[in-house]
Amino acid sequence: MTELRWNPTLLEWVSTASLRQGRPQMPQDWCPFCPGSGRVPEHYDVHIYPNDFPAFTVPPPLPAIEGDDFYKVRPSRGKCDVVLYSSDHHASLPQLPVGHLVKLVRLWRSRFRELKALPGIKYVLIFENKGAVIGVTMPHPHGQIYSFPFIPPRLERELVAARAHRRRHRRCLFCDILKKERRDGRRIIAENAVFTAFIPFYARWPYEVHIFSRRHLGTLEDFRPAEERGLAEILKWVTLKYDNLYQMSFPYMMLLHQAPASGRYPFFHFHIEFYPPHRSKEKLKYLASVETGSGAFLNDSLAEEKAAELRAVRPVRR
Repeated sequence: MTELRWNPTLLEWVSTASLRQGRPQMPQDWCPFCPGSGRVPEHYDVHIYPNDFPAFTVPPPLPAIEGDDFYKVRPSRGKCDVVLYSSDHHASLPQLPVGHLVKLVRLWRSRFRELKALPGIKYVLIFENKGAVIGVTMPHPHGQIYSFPFIPPRLERELVAARAHRRRHRRCLFCDILKKERRDGRRIIAENAVFTAFIPFYARWPYEVHIFSRRHLGTLEDFRPAEERGLAEILKWVTLKYDNLYQMSFPYMMLLHQAPASGRYPFFHFHIEFYPPHRSKEKLKYLASVETGSGAFLNDSLAEEKAAELRAVRPVRR
């Protein structure tokens, strides 16, 4: 059963998806994403696979319970895709050639166009969870795409801030952040002609990296071919730096922040955010009472120091 339930204390929707309890947990002897499984093509580079345990569906089922004006309930209309990065079960994003990652960026773009055209879709979120400590349930290299019938709260807050900055200063908030970070330089870890990667001044995670487009872009639809390749290149650099930092396959959460699927948002700016859970090779940054219960993050490090560490790491294959 899947449905949306309204939280009147935070003014936000909660997705209830009880069917997801049946997800497999890191199986060792089979993989539905590998050629030969009968569930994917025998040969593929990148591939969209419909999630077997979706939180959102089209058409959505009827809710299990009837809501009212106070406890509102809505059908969980949307789509949940798995994006297979490679047919190689043991590959990961930093191990794939730049040319292969260009295919991934193009797949993201084409699927974004398809999903935003669906009736009722308000936001298309492209993301990756990497590593068992993040909660990954399938070891095959993959990301996901969730199409929401509402704008997720974190993205809504970004939109509110960006809109207010544009009205107050007549400029893009994210363009101003990028200009300030590039002028300062201490938190930059990598850049090419079209993208800049840095640990932001306001980082919440010790090794949090943001990738900003140098040109003001709203969504993947606005990309030119040079930006497709430039994004593939800088994604590989950042993730290689992560892996080489502690000589391990570095876990992270990666999310593409784009303008919503419908409406006009000229004040928003495409960027990617990485949240790695490690604060050192052996220690994790846990979201305990303060972070989870109050929403106030406590960063255990200085952004400038962690940026210097990552900047010094060479983005080469181990």
